[in-house]
Parts: sequence; C-alpha cells; structure tokens
Amino acid sequence: MRGERAMGGPVTDQVLVIANPTAGTAKAELVAAIRDACAAHAETSLHVTTARGDATETARRAVAARTPPGLVVVVGGDGTVREVVEGMIDTTSSTLLVLPGGTGNSVYRMLWGDRPWQEAVRAVFGGQAARRRLDLARLAETGAVVCLGACSGVVAEALEFARRTPITGRGRYTKAFADACAAHKPYPGRVSVDGKVLYEGDTVLANVGGGRYRGGQYLLLPMSELTDGLLDVCVISGQVDPLRVPDLIRTGAHLGEPGVYYGRGSRVEVERTDGANLVFEHDGELHADTAGSMTLRVAPGALPVWADAAVAAGPDW
Repeated sequence: MRGERAMGGPVTDQVLVIANPTAGTAKAELVAAIRDACAAHAETSLHVTTARGDATETARRAVAARTPPGLVVVVGGDGTVREVVEGMIDTTSSTLLVLPGGTGNSVYRMLWGDRPWQEAVRAVFGGQAARRRLDLARLAETGAVVCLGACSGVVAEALEFARRTPITGRGRYTKAFADACAAHKPYPGRVSVDGKVLYEGDTVLANVGGGRYRGGQYLLLPMSELTDGLLDVCVISGQVDPLRVPDLIRTGAHLGEPGVYYGRGSRVEVERTDGANLVFEHDGELHADTAGSMTLRVAPGALPVWADAAVAAGPDW
C-alpha cells in the first residue's frame, strides 16, 4: 500500500517536538514557532537535544511510553532526522513529521518538496497530508539505520571539505562538493545488487538509498520511490570527469551519461577492491575507517511518516 491520506479530524492529542539546537538553521526562534504551531492543535511538549544520540533515546522512550505521542516532530538536519528514525523504527504508535532545521534538509525535501514548513504543519493537522510507511535500510557494517541513503567516494569526501568551509547554508556544501570533486581520484570498486555485479572498475561515487536528493539539491536517485520496498543505487564511474559531477547530478542529467550505472534491489554492496577502507557516509555521517565495504539491506515500510501526497506519490512529481 502506497500510503494513507489523512481524512480530517484530529491527527493526535499529543505531540512531541525534538529539536537539535546545533543544527544548521534550528535557531530558538524557529523551534519556538514550530512548537507554537503544533500547540495550536494539540498538547505539545518540546525536547531540546544536548548530545549525540539524545534524539534517538528520546524518541525511543516516547514511542514506548504507556501513552505515546501520536505525532513526533523532528527539527534539525538529516543527521538529527536519522537519530530520531533510529529510535522510532518499526513503531506503530507514532507518526513522524520531519521539519527543516539543518543545512541541506534532504529528508524534508524528499517528503515535502519545496513547501514551507508552515504548510506542512497545516497539511498534517488539516487533513491534506498523506501518511506513508517509509522504506529504510540497515547498514551491515555498523548495524545503523539508514534513512536518506549512503554514498561512497566524492560525496563522502565533501564532508571533510565542509568542515573547513566557513560558508553557511546550502552554499557550504556546494563549495565543499566542488572542492572535493577537484581533488578526487576515483577508487577501485565493485557494486553488487542482490548478488549480481552492477559495475566494477574505477569509481567516483556509489549512492544507495531511497532519498532522491543529497545535500538538499543534488538529484542523485531521480527514479527512487519512497515506498516500493527497494533500494536504488547509482554508480558514477571513472569514465566521468569528477569536475562535471556537480552540474550533472543537480538536475539528474547524469542518468543519460556514458559511465553511469543505475540499479534497484533489496540488498546492495559497495566495495573497494584494493583492500583499503572505503570512505563513505550515510545521512551526512562520515565513515572513513570502518571497513572495505558498505552493505545495505532494505527494511520495507519500517516507519510511518507524514508527507505531501503529490511529492511522495512516485517518480513523476
């Protein structure tokens, strides 16, 4: 089932807002405005995170409570969203509403497009939103839940450049990504989907997941559907000049490019074939010394979320 549209009436009488004050744009004024917008419709409590992992534990306690909140709202970046998702995975008691408080906000864009957060809140409480059971993934190497996706190569390397880039907002990742592409050397890799090799050779990046966008603006997986029970994977090989990658993936033009490979399946493995560790990230979290591979297995329909019905319906939005 692709999703359930809200049909009016109260969504819930209890809301929990989880906000990360260190996220890119989750300032006190924004958090207060979101809390007040929810409080206009239901009893609302606010938890401001204080450390890494706090969002996961807060969400886990909330959905396991005797009277769990019907709505959990997360305000933060994609990393904060992933933490909350980890605490809510497989829940049946609460539905997640993601609101933008980070830099890229790729998860929010995946679910709500470019709509302002105020419209998302009104749609949920006004009966115009759709409840979806979102596909997630598990990363075999660490056991972590993957919400948006995981990517090896130049997309991951850009996170290192971002740490040294003083620009704020989406411009920060744009600059870091361009710098990473200029410095990038393709790595020897192999990508397998459900046990069959999709590509082997010099690799610029391999992106796996369900979210179409990375960095809030790069359309890496334009064919992805949120609830089809499959992971999409895109490989850009060394046949493509890394300097061209930012412009190609901004619009999805890379799919027609020689040296680009696209697949779909329930289990995807991305490996280095030279014995070195694979540099990869998932949901904006960098891993440079974990293993020589990243292996993701889909967790179909693992989390109920609110979304714009038109945005989440399929590839033609």
